[in-house]
Formats: sequence, C-alpha cells, structure tokens
Amino acid sequence: MVTDPIADFLTRIRNAQMAGHRIVEIPASNLKKRITEILYDKGYILKYKFEEDSKQGLIKIALKYDPSTKTPAIQSLERVSRPGLRQYAKPADFVRVKNGLGVAILSTSKGVMTDKEAKSQNVGGEVLCYIY
Repeated sequence: MVTDPIADFLTRIRNAQMAGHRIVEIPASNLKKRITEILYDKGYILKYKFEEDSKQGLIKIALKYDPSTKTPAIQSLERVSRPGLRQYAKPADFVRVKNGLGVAILSTSKGVMTDKEAKSQNVGGEVLCYIY
C-alpha cells in the first residue's frame, strides 16, 4: 500500500527518466489522470493513454526527451504538499517556479489545475508539486 500516491507517481516518472525508459506505467486514479493531462498540455510528455482493467486502471506515459542531447524534457519533479505537512496557498502567495518557466500544480475547489489557471480564476488550494 502506498501512503502518498502523488509522490509515487512523480517518483515513477523520475526513475524512468533516469533509466532512459520511453514508457512508464502507473496505477491510475482521477487525480493522477488530471496531473498527466496537465503534463501533456504543458509539453512535458509526448503522449499518454488511460487503460482500464479489472482493478483500478493504468496510465501509460510516453516520456519526452531532447533528440540531440537525450536529456529529459522534465528537469525536476518536486513534491510540495505531503501527507505529514500540507501546503496551501492563496492566489497572491503563489510561488513562481523557475522564474515563470516551470509549473506548479494545485488541487483547488474547482479541480486540479496549474498555478496560472488558478490565479486567473482567483482560487487558491493545496500545492501538489512543482515541475520544470
């Protein structure tokens, strides 16, 4: 049993990139599906596929690498809020990730979204992770 599924999700992606894998498989949940969609929309992954099975389902993610240098598109995946210490932020208190080049993913009352989307809708929430 995993006590922090978001940290497990990020760690699986991080480990697959360090090993040079093209595809990573992750057990699915609605929160992980939404984070995967955000990663795709922001250009951090090539593509993804949600597969249903008899249990909870599976997310297959095709990782993105720079063709010339073979470096991963995602330089850092950092978990911010964790089960032992939740981190919440108001729109005025959002931290700029890598001076605006990165993305913070938040869980708000209007769903999971990036920091820029949350700021435009003027909603705060739990800061799940930083990605750059």
